[in-house]
Amino acid sequence: QVQVVESGGSLVQAGGSLRLSCTASGIAFSTAEMAWYRQGPGKQRTFVAFIDLDAKTRYADSVKGRFTISRDNAKNTMYLQMNGLKPEDTAVYYCNAHRPSHYSGTTHYPEFDFWGQGTQVTVSS
Repeated sequence: QVQVVESGGSLVQAGGSLRLSCTASGIAFSTAEMAWYRQGPGKQRTFVAFIDLDAKTRYADSVKGRFTISRDNAKNTMYLQMNGLKPEDTAVYYCNAHRPSHYSGTTHYPEFDFWGQGTQVTVSS
């Protein structure tokens, strides 16, 4: 059974920091591309940060320089270090685990795409 679980969300004052964690079980974590998304009140879910199998990262412009994504394959866990938080960062933060279908040599790795239930981050002004 696959489980993707986020944690670390909280209420924090503007300028503060939080570290979110996402732990995935039931999947080959080291083969998954991982990402964070967020959904603010009354808004659509949007991309925040991405990390690939080689730990290459990509960020939304709104969080560049403030947020850092990382992963620890030994712990099946991804992190999002958030510094310099702003009220506009208030949202539910979701973890996504994705693997495109591909071959490595003769071994086929089927696609998967899993989401967690989200963790609430609230930044007060």
